[in-house]
This record gives sequence, structure tokens and C-alpha cells, in this order.
Amino acid sequence: MPQLDLSVSSVDLTRALCDIPSVSGDETPLADAIHDALRGHDHLELFRDGDTIVARTDLGRPQRVAIAGHIDTVPINGNVPTRDIEIDGEPYLWGRGTVDMKAGVAVQLHLAAALADPRVDITWMWYDHEEVDASQNGLNRLSQNRPDLFAADFAILGEPSNGEVEGGCNGTLRVIVRTHGVRAHSARAWIGENAIHAAAPVLERLARYRPRDVAVEGLVYREGLNAVRIGGGIAGNVIPDACEVEVNYRFAPSRSVEKAVAHVRNVFEGFEVELTDASAGARPGLDAPLAQEFVQAVGAVPQPKYGWTDVARFSALGIPAVNYGPGDPHLAHHDEERVAVAQIEAVERGLRAWLSPS
Repeated sequence: MPQLDLSVSSVDLTRALCDIPSVSGDETPLADAIHDALRGHDHLELFRDGDTIVARTDLGRPQRVAIAGHIDTVPINGNVPTRDIEIDGEPYLWGRGTVDMKAGVAVQLHLAAALADPRVDITWMWYDHEEVDASQNGLNRLSQNRPDLFAADFAILGEPSNGEVEGGCNGTLRVIVRTHGVRAHSARAWIGENAIHAAAPVLERLARYRPRDVAVEGLVYREGLNAVRIGGGIAGNVIPDACEVEVNYRFAPSRSVEKAVAHVRNVFEGFEVELTDASAGARPGLDAPLAQEFVQAVGAVPQPKYGWTDVARFSALGIPAVNYGPGDPHLAHHDEERVAVAQIEAVERGLRAWLSPS
């Protein structure tokens, strides 16, 4: 079984975590290694739910913070093992998971082991299956199996944020917009009705659509409505009788899922629209006292999170949550995925400064 030493630097621990492959569905070896490495730390209570590991302090502090990160990655494409590289004289770790999000997990694991007497009680959560369908998400499963572990006054998710604090997140939904026709031989196309041609107005509406920039509690979220997949036709000599356009809507956290769905149906009025997936966004939550203390302690200027993250799961439970982790989100899932060593070290300093007793 792979072994982890939580006493090494967060940079070295990032390298070790990335060199244990943990593509979604194959997290068990890494989960085993994390669980084993946390044994023997008397200040932590350990819990395990599948490949999700929870470690928590119980020091009787008046406030509790949840700090979470996922341990799975998207598929490896020749970018493991991790390599040390330099760009413009600055050191980086290159490889799958360095950005999304094993550098953040490494910082968390290192601090979980090192901080035996934090200023707040902490519930550390490292979970599986984040990079796949939401129904498999380990954090979601844990919230159903052990809701008591989600008691917290504030939450931090270690998603890559360039070492900045990103408040809340956009919501997301997907729909299938369908058009219908009549099959016919393509040599006698006038006998049929082409469903792909009938989808042209759908694409025209998307091309004309102008997304909103929406201010929510001082942060400006950028929305987006885009076709992400299109399909239709059965053969090269048959007029297609069906066409599907999959559309993804990213909406500001001021808009509920219900209102977002209604907006999309309005955009595609006159077409068959099927909702296939939806997740609410999360408001910034930066007005919470703990959030303000945290932002001040790490010296950050909060930014909005455009993508959806699991901060929304905490927000749905009434827990204000932010994203704070090393790594450029633009390099997540990229074949040249890499994280600046300086960002790993800076995030560790920020969290340590805030969590340590004054």
C-alpha cells in the first residue's frame, strides 16, 4: 500500500499525492494511504465513508470550521509521475492533479496533522468522486449518511483559486433541446423533414444570446448559455427525423434553479426542452464574521467563482463557504496541468496563520 508522510512539506506531499493515481472510481489506494497516515494523531477523530475520509478535532471551541477537498482526478494522459519544472525562473510541480486539487489537499493534510491546538474546532473532509456525475459525489453521500459531521459555522473548499479567496459559485444546469422531423431517403429529401435543419433556430438563439454580469453581495458573477453537444442522424443517406442540442446554462447565485430553468425554457420557447441536470449556486457568504476574519487573515481581495464547486453543498445547509486553494483554474484538467510552488506555500501560510492560536 502507498505510504504518506504528513510531516514533510506541503510541496513534497503534493508530489506524493499526485504520484498515487486516483482517477474517479479508483480512489481506494489513496484513501487508504490518507486514512493510514492520519492514524496515531491523537487530536483527531477519524471517520470513513467509502473512500471519503473525515478527521475532526473536538476541543470544545465555540466555533467550528469545515475544510474540504476531493481526492480524485480526471483521467491521466501521460502526466504522471509528477515532475519539477521551471517557468521564467519560477519552480512548478507539473502533473495530473497538481492543480485540481491535490496541492490543496496536501496543504490540508499537512495542517491537519500539524495543528493539534487550532483556534477553532476543525472538520477536515477528503472525498471521492467529485469529477464525475453528482449522484456519485462522496461529499453528497457523506451528507446523507452522516449529516452530523456537517455541523459548522464556516466552510473552506480547497479548489484551485490562484491562492485567492473566491466567494460562492455559479449555479449550473443542462437541458436537451429537441427537434423532430420525418425520415426519408436523402435522394428524395422533399418527402421527409430534416430535424437537423430544424435545429438551426436553436443555434441562432444561442448565437444571439447575451449573458448577464450579475452583482451579488459585492461580487460580479458572469453567466453563460452555450451549446455543448449536438447529435442527430442515423446514416449518410437518410434524412434525420430527430436532433438533440445539449445546452449548459451557468447562472449567478442570485437566481434559483427554478428561475434558471424557467429562463432557459423561455429562451427556447416553441421547442421541446428536457432538463437533465441542475445544481444551485452559492451566495458569497462573505458577510459571516468568520468569513471576514479569514479574508483579513490571508490578506485576500475576494473574487467570484464562475464555475460550480461543492461550496454549494455547504451553502445549501446554511453554512457560508468560500474556495481557497493553490493552482490556476485555467490549468485544471489540462495536459500541461501545473501548480506554482510559491502558491502552495502561500496557501499553507495563510491557513496556518488563520487557524493557529493568537
